[in-house]
Amino acid sequence: MYTVCVRDHFMIAHSFTGDIFGPAQELHGATYVVDAEFRGLELDTNGVIVDIGCAGKVLKSILEDLNYKNLDENKDFSDKNTTTEFLAYTVFQRLLTCIQQGDLGPSASSLDSMRITLHESHVAWAAYEGKINGDI
Repeated sequence: MYTVCVRDHFMIAHSFTGDIFGPAQELHGATYVVDAEFRGLELDTNGVIVDIGCAGKVLKSILEDLNYKNLDENKDFSDKNTTTEFLAYTVFQRLLTCIQQGDLGPSASSLDSMRITLHESHVAWAAYEGKINGDI
C-alpha cells in the first residue's frame, strides 16, 4: 500500500453540550493541524497515487470553509458537538466528495482508502479512516 500525506491547519471557535466537556461547554478556540493520508495499491503511469500538489490545494479549500469560523453558528453543525472526531469525519466526507467529483485528478480514481487526522496539540489527536468506495 502506498501512502501520500498532505498537511494544513485551521482555527475555529466552538462550544460543546454535555457535562463530560466541563469548561469546554463554554465558547473556546481550537487550532488543528490536519493530515490527509491517501492510500492506494498501485501507482499510475506517472508513478503516483495522487497528485500531491492538487491534494494540498483541495485540502486547503475544504479547510477555508471552516477556518476562523464559530462552528456554533454553522447550520450544518446545529445540534452537533463539533468534537475533534466529528471534524475529522467531516473533513473525510468533504475530501471524499472531491475525489468522487474528480477534483484530485485522474490518479485519485484508483485510491483505496483515506485517513484524516486532526492534531489538537502535540499530545492529543483524533482521526477518521475509511475506504474510498464505502467506509471501513
